[in-house]
Amino acid sequence: MSTNQAAGRPPATSHAAIEAAAFAVFARQGFDETTTDEIAEAAGIGRRTLFRYYPSKYDIPWGQFDASLADFRAVLAHESSDLPLWVAVQQGVVRFNTFDDSVLDSHRARMRLILQTPSLQAHSVLMYERWRAVIADYVSARMGQPSDSLLPRSVGHVSLALAISAYEQWLKPRPPRLTVLLDRAMNGLRDYLQPHG
Repeated sequence: MSTNQAAGRPPATSHAAIEAAAFAVFARQGFDETTTDEIAEAAGIGRRTLFRYYPSKYDIPWGQFDASLADFRAVLAHESSDLPLWVAVQQGVVRFNTFDDSVLDSHRARMRLILQTPSLQAHSVLMYERWRAVIADYVSARMGQPSDSLLPRSVGHVSLALAISAYEQWLKPRPPRLTVLLDRAMNGLRDYLQPHG
């Protein structure tokens, strides 16, 4: 039991329930036209409860992003230090984006919303910065350089660009598997990083 949950008191909802309700409303009437009150009503909760789970409507498409980034760090940390750096980053990104077939449709809906909704782009910049920092920190540790120095920051930017390119292809009709696209795209790190080991 969570230490911040009163004994015997069940949770009012869950992140997954809120996301499912929100995405149903988004699909029906569009992201921009949906209010937080409508999301709360669809989830069967109050507005204040909704904001305890998500600070804003713009955070909902990103899910439990803090937990996801922690998982991403763990995935990279488990890559063998004997691997060339580009291989370790490539494998880490592919593994982090490997999903069970049962959730691919919902993940596709999530990524379509994130990548194709103009009003989400400003918020996405903040999320992308945090995603890139995970890679920069990993490269920093491998290379013995500060995480804000040129190489770690550049690898973060390049990796994000390659991953987004793969996702854009995946959102097209009848795409190859996501992991295949990511693996192909992330091969672009080889020429960039091979001179660095």
